[in-house]
Amino acid sequence: MTITQTIITSLLAAFFLFASSIKILGWQKMIFTTQLAFFVKYGLNRHWMFAVGVLEFVSAIMIITPMLVGASTATTTALIGAALLTTVSMGAIACHLWFDTWRDGVPAMVTFGLSVALVLYGV
Repeated sequence: MTITQTIITSLLAAFFLFASSIKILGWQKMIFTTQLAFFVKYGLNRHWMFAVGVLEFVSAIMIITPMLVGASTATTTALIGAALLTTVSMGAIACHLWFDTWRDGVPAMVTFGLSVALVLYGV
């Protein structure tokens, strides 16, 4: 894993571990309330928000697996995790563009670009 890949992986993992912890546990009330309002606006409830949070959490753990274990099989796990984060980000972009303004989708666009970079460059 190159330095660039390590930096991208670390940034994505930090972002999604933080975001998923709020979606799952609701520990940061202001962000949780804002996120839940977005989900409700999209016709989704708290259960969907929890499910997305779990998917983000598992994917974030998957992308840092090679950094923790170093095994060659961990690279496949990380690649699957990056692909899942790409999918989650695409869904967020679609919802923001459909129901909100493009500005609300900027974080999802950034995470999409970074996760695509991991997928294309093989984690």
